[in-house]
Amino acid sequence: MALIGFLEIFLAGICLGVLRLLSKSDDGLPRKWPLVGMLPTLLLNLSHFHDWATGVVERSHGNFFFRLPWFSGMDMLVTADPANVHYIMSANFGNFPKGPEFKRVFDILGDGIFNSDSNLWSTQRRVAQVFMKDQRFHRFLSSTTRDKAENGLLMVLDELSQRGVTVDLQDLFHRFTFDSACRFVTGFDPGSLSVEFPEVPISKAMGDAEEVIFYRHLYPEWFGTLQRLLGIGVEEKLRRAWEATDQILGNYIAMKRVELRERTSKVKGDENGADLLTLYMVENETLGALECNDKFLRDTILNFMTAGIETTGSTLTWFFWALSMNPSVEMRIREEIRSVIPKEEQNLRVFNISEHMHKMVYLHGAICESLRLYPPVPFLHKCPANPDVLPSGHKVDPSAKIVVHTYAMGRMKSIWGEDCLEFRPERWISERGGIRHQPSYKFIAFGDGPRTCLGKDVAFTQIKMVTATVIHNYEVHVVEHHPVRPSNSVILNMKHGLKVKLARRRL
Repeated sequence: MALIGFLEIFLAGICLGVLRLLSKSDDGLPRKWPLVGMLPTLLLNLSHFHDWATGVVERSHGNFFFRLPWFSGMDMLVTADPANVHYIMSANFGNFPKGPEFKRVFDILGDGIFNSDSNLWSTQRRVAQVFMKDQRFHRFLSSTTRDKAENGLLMVLDELSQRGVTVDLQDLFHRFTFDSACRFVTGFDPGSLSVEFPEVPISKAMGDAEEVIFYRHLYPEWFGTLQRLLGIGVEEKLRRAWEATDQILGNYIAMKRVELRERTSKVKGDENGADLLTLYMVENETLGALECNDKFLRDTILNFMTAGIETTGSTLTWFFWALSMNPSVEMRIREEIRSVIPKEEQNLRVFNISEHMHKMVYLHGAICESLRLYPPVPFLHKCPANPDVLPSGHKVDPSAKIVVHTYAMGRMKSIWGEDCLEFRPERWISERGGIRHQPSYKFIAFGDGPRTCLGKDVAFTQIKMVTATVIHNYEVHVVEHHPVRPSNSVILNMKHGLKVKLARRRL
């Protein structure tokens, strides 16, 4: 019996090896098969999709046409070419809307700013810009972020370091950003950040939805329709996630309406500031033609929460992984923190956002370097409204699917040089010691063109404060032999989390 089992494993290994060899053409690119196209190669490399796709795109000089089964209608041009990216995202922005295909794939986001186009998008963006620049929102953001760091994150980290237990840093950061984003978007704190690590239904629902959206990029529409009709597979997982999300966000909106009825006269002059949901509900003149009903509010706050939670949590996790692999960078950041903080404030545990953060140039460079190598959104999805020719010479029409591979862009020698895989914050610092800015079509972590991320400054504020606070107060040690690789999701999370042990530093 043991011999038979060994032979089965041996033969399976041979078959898999042969299949891997046959799945590649002589130039190392995926082989196109009759009927099924390049699907076998894609499936064989699904476990490390982003790194595999990066290699394919680099070997094909920045652009590659993935040919999938002829009956699926899923052929896609994957590009990591800065000229193409600038053309699609900025120079000819009007011909590359999100479009109906994007809205179908990301349908859980409703008619929010991520899914909308044309007048609806421009109106929503104008309103969002007004509210995100509002001083009431900035006061609220600063106070809630600092409070959550001091009375949430540090308290949990202190407890865990005293116990000497292993903790999943990704889970911890996700909980911090989840509570923070919920507070500055809705005004309510779900309380997920505590030493008990409670399960929060809406957090799980959003994570499930992101996973399903990733797989929607890989199977045809009819396959998803069939799953929905039968109530099976990942589409059933999305249905349950959608239901949970609607219920919880509906409760937030209802509670906010009750809250505002009790304090309407205080909102405009509230010294403590105001969350985004409050501003959307009370500033009717700013909304213009937008109808402030429950559906609009649900879509709006879900879009803001998705941006504020997942991207920041992902960035923080990969940043500390990068530091663990580059201890000299961590030492320089600590030196910078000591040089920035006055002697009488060296025992300060949480840093003042306005006074300290803008002086930490090397920390800023390290964060940018982490975003370059580990962008929280690893790919973007575009479709042309009309036939077009990209700068690379590729012809595209409205049936074409274009994937801007942001993960690959950060790892291309043609863009960043021979040392592109090295973690070097110095590449972001000028000769004068200031921050060196890179074109957004080259460094695309926050998008490019008219759709550049509105929350860029908010994200940097949070990320800088949390990274400086943790580095200043703790030694973070990644558990030996812990496997680190990206998960298959539209957000670049770690498949197995980031298991670490913490030690409190003596200040």
